[in-house]
Amino acid sequence: MKLARLLSAAAALALAAPAHGQAQPAPPPTQQEALTIIHAGTLLAIPGRPARREASIIVRGRRIAEIRDGYVDLPGARIVDLRNSYVLPGLIDMHVHLGGLDDRLQARLQAPTRDYEDEAYTALLNARRTLLAGFTTVRELGGEPRTITSLRDAINAGQFSGPTIVPAGRGVSVTGGHGGVNGLNRDLTEIGRARATNTCNGADDCRRAVREQISAGAEVIKFAATGGVLSNVAGGLNRQMMADEMRAIVETAHTFGRRVAAHAHGVDGVNAALEAGVDSIEHGTFTNDQSFALYRRTGAYYVPTLMAPAAALADGQRGALTPAQYDKARQAAGAAVESLRRAVRENVNIAFGTDSGVSRHGDNAQEFALMVDAGMTPTAAIRAATVGAATLLGRADTIGTIEPGRDADIIAVAGDPTQNVRLLENVGFVMRQGRVHKSGGERQLTDAD
Repeated sequence: MKLARLLSAAAALALAAPAHGQAQPAPPPTQQEALTIIHAGTLLAIPGRPARREASIIVRGRRIAEIRDGYVDLPGARIVDLRNSYVLPGLIDMHVHLGGLDDRLQARLQAPTRDYEDEAYTALLNARRTLLAGFTTVRELGGEPRTITSLRDAINAGQFSGPTIVPAGRGVSVTGGHGGVNGLNRDLTEIGRARATNTCNGADDCRRAVREQISAGAEVIKFAATGGVLSNVAGGLNRQMMADEMRAIVETAHTFGRRVAAHAHGVDGVNAALEAGVDSIEHGTFTNDQSFALYRRTGAYYVPTLMAPAAALADGQRGALTPAQYDKARQAAGAAVESLRRAVRENVNIAFGTDSGVSRHGDNAQEFALMVDAGMTPTAAIRAATVGAATLLGRADTIGTIEPGRDADIIAVAGDPTQNVRLLENVGFVMRQGRVHKSGGERQLTDAD
C-alpha cells in the first residue's frame, strides 16, 4: 500500500513537471515591471519602411509598450540615451551551431576528448558572443539536443545571457549522409550509430527520426538533403536523400507544427527538397531555372550562409580539413554567391543566416557585407535579418520589428547601416526582452552574469 502511494505521488509529479525538451515560458512579470525609455536619434522600427527621427521607445518589463515622437520622460523610468545612434530591431541569425569550437583544427584534435559538458560551456560562451554582436534570436540547426535545450531554457529563465534559441536537435540524415556517423573506425562507428537517433533509411524510419528530435525538444526540424562540406565523406555535394524520405520528414514535422529547414548544396537536392515542401533551403549553393520557379511557387525561404564556404576554404588551405572535406569546400566556394545574386533578381524570399560554428561566433554581422556584394541593398539585407527571419520562424508577431506588444529586442549603431551595412559589425547597444546587455560598446552585467 505504501509503495502504491509513493508510485502515485511520483506519477503526479512527473505529470506536473514540464517536459525537458519543451521551451519553458519566461517567469511571470513582477508586480511592478521595470520601465525603460529609449531616446532614439533615428529609429528604424520596421526595416524596409522609412526611419523616423527623434523618437522614444517605452519599454515595460520585457515588451515594447509604446513609441512616441520626441524625447519623453515618465516618473520612475530609466532613460537610455541613444540620441546620437541609429536604433533598429535585434538581429536574427537563422543558422548557427553554438556548441562547436571556432578553430576547425582544434575541433578535430580535441574531438576524441570533448564531452557534452565541454560542448555546453562552449555553447554558453558562443551564445553570449552572439548576443553581444547584436543577434537577439538564433535558430540552432544541429547540436546535442539536451545541451542546447538546457541552454535555451536557462537563458529564457534569465539565468544566463544569450539570445533566444530556437533549436532543431540533430539534423536528420540517411546512413552514410551528411550528419550521419561516418569516417570513424569500426568500433567508434558501431557505438555512434547505436546512439544516432537522427539517422534514418526509408520513409517510415525518417518519420521516426523526426519524432525523436521533437521528443528531444526540437522546435524546428533540419534534414540533410545533400552532402555537406564538413562531413568526412567523399560523396560530393549532390543529393543523398530520396524523395519519399524528404516528403515523410516534411509531412511529419508539419503535423507536429514544426517548420523544416533543408541543408542542400547540389541542385538536385535543392529542387527535391523544395518539391517536398520545405520551409527553407540552407546554403542553396547550386541552382537552376527550376530552383527559382520552385522558390516562387512554394514561398520557401533561401538562407544563403555566404560566410561558411569562405571559412571552410580558408580552413582547408591551412590544413584543418581532411582531403574529402577540402575537395567539397573548393566546389562550394563562390557558387553560393552566384545563387544569391540570381535569387535577388528573381525576388525570392531571403532570410539571414551564417552557419556560425563554421565561421566564427560573434562575427555573424560580416554576412551583411557579403549579401550586399552579391546584389542585395543594405536595407534588404537588414530586412532579411529582422522581418524576413521572424516571418520564417513564425514569430513575426513578437520579434523582428520595434512595435507595441513586441519583445523589446533592440540594438543600436553609430551611423546609418542602410547606407553602410558594415556598421552592423560594431553594435554599441543591445537589449533583449527589456534587459540591457551592452551599452556604449561595453558589456553590461545583468542578474544572469
